[in-house]
Amino acid sequence: MAAVPDTAAPQVAPPPVPDRAGLFRLFREMLLIRQFEEIVNELYLQGKIPSTLHLYIGQEAVAAGVCGALQPADYVLSTHRPHGHALAKGVAPGAIMAELYGKATGTCKAKGGSMHVGDFSLGMFPAIAIVGGNVPLAAGAALASKRLKDGRVTACFFGEGAVNEGAWHEGVNAAAIWDLPVLFVCENNLYAASTPVQQVIKTDTVAERARAYGLPALTIDGNDVLAVYQATAEAAARARAGNGPTLIECLTYRQCGHSRSDPRTYRTKDEEAAWKLKDPVDTYRAWLTQTQAGAEAELAAIQAEVTATIQAAIDFAEASPLPDPADIYSDVFA
Repeated sequence: MAAVPDTAAPQVAPPPVPDRAGLFRLFREMLLIRQFEEIVNELYLQGKIPSTLHLYIGQEAVAAGVCGALQPADYVLSTHRPHGHALAKGVAPGAIMAELYGKATGTCKAKGGSMHVGDFSLGMFPAIAIVGGNVPLAAGAALASKRLKDGRVTACFFGEGAVNEGAWHEGVNAAAIWDLPVLFVCENNLYAASTPVQQVIKTDTVAERARAYGLPALTIDGNDVLAVYQATAEAAARARAGNGPTLIECLTYRQCGHSRSDPRTYRTKDEEAAWKLKDPVDTYRAWLTQTQAGAEAELAAIQAEVTATIQAAIDFAEASPLPDPADIYSDVFA
């Protein structure tokens, strides 16, 4: 992976409200994430992917909305559930697929696997699987941007379970007291693995915890991609103006298990069915069809392009070589 240039000039920010092309671009990102994850799940069941997976199905509006409102030069830090964030930030689907296959052409040369995909050259830090471990690192990246005056904003994704980790509190507090240009994006999918959020958090929202540290914080519908986009655009503008961090709590729901080994026995079928009615991809597709003239043809073209992109990613991964065992000690720093 190429290193991030020290003085990369930020490009023009997306508009605070997407234009027509932007509306369909958001759908394309959501659809790519959804179908990539569905195919990856099938490939895992076929034995083609050697490690476990933490799928992002159901949470696509968060990744697409946040990354769609960032500038290309901005930073993103992810979690053990990183495929959606990486795709939305522009990491090549073929490189992600190759990493999942354990091939030398993967994002981390087959040394990271599903939980560590990323590409520094695109501002996507290789994902950090330690719960809450990316929060102080996001503060550090934002501190570097502030000192370099490079105009970058850092977006840090985490689940609601991370807010009970000490690293979360330390990172958020550091960002608050130093007015760092960082967006803390909580993907509150109601369960930390199998633990319901209401059993481990006394406040009604995660946003309340952030306010205790002096951050502006809001709770939004994380299945509404436009709400996510607009909240991110506003928070990013404040951060770039030197007004410090924001926490955006996105209420959403993972439609799959925590990982591939999770049978979801801690959730009821009725709950899952109710959230399925709020599916972010389906509801946004319906909204586009109702509000945008000629949407059906444009959506069909997006579907064809996404299908071809995913197939190309699979072909690339399957044709790529396995890593050379002699390479095991390269890229090792500690």
